[in-house]
Amino acid sequence: MWTKRLRSPLAWASIVVVGMVAALGLFWFQPWKLLTDTRVDEALPVVERTPPPTGSVSDGAMPGPAATTPIANRIVSAGDFITQEHETTGGAEIVRLADGRHQLVLRDLDTSNGPDLRVWLTDQPVRSGVAGWRVFDDGTWFEVARLKGNRGDQVYDLPTSIDPADFRSVSIWCKRFGVSFGAAALSIS
Repeated sequence: MWTKRLRSPLAWASIVVVGMVAALGLFWFQPWKLLTDTRVDEALPVVERTPPPTGSVSDGAMPGPAATTPIANRIVSAGDFITQEHETTGGAEIVRLADGRHQLVLRDLDTSNGPDLRVWLTDQPVRSGVAGWRVFDDGTWFEVARLKGNRGDQVYDLPTSIDPADFRSVSIWCKRFGVSFGAAALSIS
Protein backbone atom coordinates (compact mmCIF):
# COMPACT_ATOMS: atom_id res chain seq x y z
CA MET A 1 0.00 0.00 0.00
CA TRP A 2 2.78 2.46 0.91
CA THR A 3 4.80 1.55 -2.17
CA LYS A 4 1.82 2.39 -4.35
CA ARG A 5 1.50 5.83 -2.69
CA LEU A 6 5.23 6.53 -2.99
CA ARG A 7 5.06 6.03 -6.75
CA SER A 8 2.71 8.97 -7.08
CA PRO A 9 4.28 12.26 -8.29
CA LEU A 10 2.16 14.08 -5.72
CA ALA A 11 3.74 12.05 -2.92
CA TRP A 12 7.25 12.85 -4.12
CA ALA A 13 6.40 16.52 -4.50
CA SER A 14 5.03 16.51 -0.94
CA ILE A 15 8.21 14.88 0.37
CA VAL A 16 10.36 17.48 -1.40
CA VAL A 17 8.26 20.36 -0.04
CA VAL A 18 8.37 18.99 3.52
CA GLY A 19 12.14 18.54 3.21
CA MET A 20 12.61 22.09 1.95
CA VAL A 21 10.45 23.52 4.74
CA ALA A 22 12.42 21.51 7.34
CA ALA A 23 15.76 22.70 5.88
CA LEU A 24 14.57 26.32 5.85
CA GLY A 25 13.33 26.00 9.43
CA LEU A 26 16.67 24.57 10.57
CA PHE A 27 18.56 27.35 8.79
CA TRP A 28 16.30 30.08 10.21
CA PHE A 29 16.13 28.91 13.84
CA GLN A 30 19.55 27.17 14.09
CA PRO A 31 18.50 25.16 17.16
CA TRP A 32 21.93 23.54 17.53
CA LYS A 33 23.30 26.92 18.66
CA LEU A 34 21.40 26.51 21.94
CA LEU A 35 23.62 23.49 22.60
CA THR A 36 26.94 25.03 21.57
CA ASP A 37 29.05 27.79 23.13
CA THR A 38 31.65 30.12 21.67
CA ARG A 39 34.13 31.30 24.31
CA VAL A 40 36.12 34.51 23.86
CA ASP A 41 38.79 35.60 26.32
CA GLU A 42 40.31 38.82 25.05
CA ALA A 43 42.74 40.98 27.01
CA LEU A 44 40.74 43.70 28.74
CA PRO A 45 42.06 47.26 29.03
CA VAL A 46 43.59 48.07 32.39
CA VAL A 47 41.55 50.81 34.01
CA GLU A 48 42.32 53.12 36.87
CA ARG A 49 39.99 52.15 39.70
CA THR A 50 41.37 54.44 42.42
CA PRO A 51 42.84 57.93 42.21
CA PRO A 52 46.63 58.02 41.87
CA PRO A 53 48.64 58.66 45.04
CA THR A 54 49.24 62.34 45.68
CA GLY A 55 51.85 62.13 48.43
CA SER A 56 51.24 62.14 52.15
CA VAL A 57 51.36 64.97 54.61
CA SER A 58 53.61 62.92 56.89
CA ASP A 59 56.46 62.83 54.35
CA GLY A 60 56.39 66.61 53.97
CA ALA A 61 54.76 66.58 50.52
CA MET A 62 51.86 68.86 49.87
CA PRO A 63 48.65 67.06 48.93
CA GLY A 64 47.72 67.46 45.28
CA PRO A 65 47.97 65.68 41.96
CA ALA A 66 51.34 64.25 41.04
CA ALA A 67 52.87 66.18 38.17
CA THR A 68 54.18 63.06 36.45
CA THR A 69 51.01 60.92 36.69
CA PRO A 70 50.00 59.87 33.14
CA ILE A 71 46.38 60.01 32.04
CA ALA A 72 45.05 56.47 32.42
CA ASN A 73 42.23 54.46 30.91
CA ARG A 74 39.00 55.08 32.80
CA ILE A 75 35.49 53.67 32.88
CA VAL A 76 33.00 56.21 31.53
CA SER A 77 29.85 54.15 32.19
CA ALA A 78 29.05 50.63 33.32
CA GLY A 79 26.24 48.24 34.16
CA ASP A 80 25.33 44.60 34.75
CA PHE A 81 23.37 42.48 32.29
CA ILE A 82 19.87 41.32 33.11
CA THR A 83 18.08 38.41 31.50
CA GLN A 84 15.56 39.09 28.79
CA GLU A 85 14.74 36.48 26.10
CA HIS A 86 17.60 34.20 27.28
CA GLU A 87 19.49 33.86 30.58
CA THR A 88 22.26 36.50 30.45
CA THR A 89 24.81 37.61 33.06
CA GLY A 90 28.01 39.65 33.06
CA GLY A 91 28.94 43.30 32.89
CA ALA A 92 29.34 46.01 30.26
CA GLU A 93 31.67 49.01 30.44
CA ILE A 94 32.50 51.86 28.14
CA VAL A 95 36.16 52.64 28.66
CA ARG A 96 37.85 55.86 27.57
CA LEU A 97 41.43 54.98 26.67
CA ALA A 98 44.34 57.25 27.52
CA ASP A 99 44.60 58.20 23.82
CA GLY A 100 40.95 59.39 23.74
CA ARG A 101 39.41 56.42 21.92
CA HIS A 102 36.50 54.47 23.45
CA GLN A 103 35.98 50.73 23.79
CA LEU A 104 32.97 48.68 24.82
CA VAL A 105 34.06 45.93 27.20
CA LEU A 106 31.90 42.90 28.01
CA ARG A 107 33.17 41.22 31.18
CA ASP A 108 32.29 37.62 32.08
CA LEU A 109 29.46 37.54 29.54
CA ASP A 110 27.35 34.40 29.77
CA THR A 111 24.33 34.08 27.49
CA SER A 112 22.81 31.60 25.06
CA ASN A 113 24.24 31.28 21.62
CA GLY A 114 21.82 32.13 18.86
CA PRO A 115 21.44 33.07 15.23
CA ASP A 116 22.64 36.50 14.15
CA LEU A 117 23.55 37.95 17.58
CA ARG A 118 24.76 41.55 17.63
CA VAL A 119 26.04 44.00 20.23
CA TRP A 120 24.01 47.21 20.26
CA LEU A 121 24.34 50.51 22.09
CA THR A 122 20.88 52.08 22.52
CA ASP A 123 19.19 55.12 23.99
CA GLN A 124 16.38 52.98 25.46
CA PRO A 125 16.04 52.15 29.17
CA VAL A 126 16.49 48.55 30.25
CA ARG A 127 13.22 46.91 31.29
CA SER A 128 12.95 43.50 32.88
CA GLY A 129 10.58 40.82 31.69
CA VAL A 130 8.87 40.44 28.33
CA ALA A 131 8.26 44.21 28.15
CA GLY A 132 12.00 44.73 27.64
CA TRP A 133 12.61 42.19 24.89
CA ARG A 134 11.80 44.35 21.90
CA VAL A 135 12.35 48.01 22.94
CA PHE A 136 15.91 48.57 21.80
CA ASP A 137 15.13 49.13 18.12
CA ASP A 138 12.43 51.70 19.00
CA GLY A 139 14.80 54.62 19.46
CA THR A 140 18.36 55.40 18.48
CA TRP A 141 20.68 52.44 18.36
CA PHE A 142 24.16 51.71 17.06
CA GLU A 143 25.24 48.24 16.00
CA VAL A 144 28.74 47.86 17.42
CA ALA A 145 29.47 44.45 15.84
CA ARG A 146 28.46 40.82 15.64
CA LEU A 147 28.79 39.20 19.05
CA LYS A 148 32.20 37.50 19.09
CA GLY A 149 31.12 34.76 21.49
CA ASN A 150 28.39 34.02 23.97
CA ARG A 151 30.80 33.47 26.87
CA GLY A 152 33.84 35.27 28.22
CA ASP A 153 35.54 38.66 28.03
CA GLN A 154 35.44 40.68 24.83
CA VAL A 155 36.42 44.15 23.65
CA TYR A 156 34.90 46.22 20.84
CA ASP A 157 36.43 49.44 19.50
CA LEU A 158 33.88 52.24 19.14
CA PRO A 159 34.18 54.61 16.19
CA THR A 160 35.05 58.23 16.92
CA SER A 161 31.86 59.29 15.13
CA ILE A 162 29.65 58.21 18.05
CA ASP A 163 29.39 59.83 21.46
CA PRO A 164 29.06 57.17 24.20
CA ALA A 165 27.12 59.69 26.31
CA ASP A 166 24.23 59.37 23.82
CA PHE A 167 23.54 55.77 24.87
CA ARG A 168 21.85 54.43 28.01
CA SER A 169 22.19 50.69 27.49
CA VAL A 170 23.91 47.75 25.81
CA SER A 171 21.85 44.92 24.32
CA ILE A 172 22.81 41.47 23.07
CA TRP A 173 20.40 41.72 20.15
CA CYS A 174 19.14 38.85 18.01
CA LYS A 175 18.77 40.61 14.69
CA ARG A 176 16.99 37.68 13.05
CA PHE A 177 14.08 37.67 15.52
CA GLY A 178 14.20 41.28 16.74
CA VAL A 179 14.61 40.45 20.46
CA SER A 180 17.15 41.19 23.15
CA PHE A 181 18.76 38.17 24.82
CA GLY A 182 19.98 40.40 27.67
CA ALA A 183 20.76 44.05 28.34
CA ALA A 184 22.77 46.25 30.68
CA ALA A 185 21.78 49.75 31.78
CA LEU A 186 24.81 52.04 31.58
CA SER A 187 25.36 54.31 34.58
CA ILE A 188 27.92 57.09 34.48
CA SER A 189 30.95 56.26 36.62
